[in-house]
Amino acid sequence: MAEHPPYPVGLRLTGRRVVVLGGGQVAQRRLPALIKSGADVHLVSPEATPSVEAMADAGEITWHRRPYAEGDLADAWYALIATSDPDANTAASAEAEAHRVWCVRSDDADRATAWTPATGYSEGVTVAVLTTDARGRDPRHTAAVRDAVVEGLRDGTLVAPHFRTRTAGVALVGGGPGDPDLITVRGRRLLAEADVVIADRLGPRDLLAELPPHVEVIDAAKIPYGRYMAQEAINNALIEHAKQGKSVVRLKGGDPYVFGRGMEELHALTEAGIPCTVVPGISSSISVPGAAGIPVTHRGVAHEFTVVSGHVAPDDERSLVDWPSLAKLTGTLVILMGVDKIGRIAETLVAHGKSPDTPVALVQEGTTSSQRRVDATLATVAETVVAQDVKPPAVIVVGDVVAVGPDGTAA
Repeated sequence: MAEHPPYPVGLRLTGRRVVVLGGGQVAQRRLPALIKSGADVHLVSPEATPSVEAMADAGEITWHRRPYAEGDLADAWYALIATSDPDANTAASAEAEAHRVWCVRSDDADRATAWTPATGYSEGVTVAVLTTDARGRDPRHTAAVRDAVVEGLRDGTLVAPHFRTRTAGVALVGGGPGDPDLITVRGRRLLAEADVVIADRLGPRDLLAELPPHVEVIDAAKIPYGRYMAQEAINNALIEHAKQGKSVVRLKGGDPYVFGRGMEELHALTEAGIPCTVVPGISSSISVPGAAGIPVTHRGVAHEFTVVSGHVAPDDERSLVDWPSLAKLTGTLVILMGVDKIGRIAETLVAHGKSPDTPVALVQEGTTSSQRRVDATLATVAETVVAQDVKPPAVIVVGDVVAVGPDGTAA
């Protein structure tokens, strides 16, 4: 038997009797998958680990609190033998053979009639890996192969597009603050399966180079005071490509719903009857300060943080921000899209009670190779931005957390 490789197969155990002998660590690892399969699981063991006992208490398995006895495998479809008694294991294995029950043995794989593969899951796909050479089984290598395949499917580095079950639609994907490694696993996988990608300037641009040649990339950049693709044109492009039966990804910087107009695009797609998936992203409001060594909250310094848009000045009638109230808060203020307005913002905060000496940090191109941090105060930030030639995109942090050093104390 050792000269022939095992025959791989997926067992459909829903409602079928499965017997597990032994309630130790092996059972603890294997039972969750058996329960998930819908099997009628019977555990035979005088003792069990606390986790296994909890499964029995929850009614997920039936626990027979006794040692193995002849006849326990009657009517079973599958058996897992994992007791610490070699004689019981041998007897149970013989019973399984006599009743033609596929049997896994944790103590002696060579005497088993079935082996448990190293398994993993990703979006409806089960990855199962078996070592085919019985004379050289290497469980660690098998698990490593499993992990590599599952991780590749999850993060999109192993491209396996859907075909039969694939449906046209749009995914609004938050690409994170700029570093391509900070996009979510789901976002990267959807990007790898896309036919069309409509990308923002602030999205993780390096990921576009990984796309297959057939993928159409549409530039939806909005350059401050420069060229841009109108929002209506973006909405129309999303709808038109989806109606052509394509899988479309709208790749946005940060999170789609944090000053990203994600809800506007969702409304347009909903009105057009286009299915849409929203994939949250890591917001630059938290991640960029963190990458620059600034915690937006810190014990004894700031118990709250507020994120506001600075794309319109405080005295602009279009502004929805209550700047006078913000000036009275003791926590951290994070301002996005406010580089060119920071002078007037600082003046307003000081006019309503904020100390001119309040620390300010501007983090430009956060999380990317071009990241740089410029420090100032509310009194000096306007001239500092000009002197240091700070350009968007930059996240502005106002508050005492800016002065917190690596040792956790304020400078």
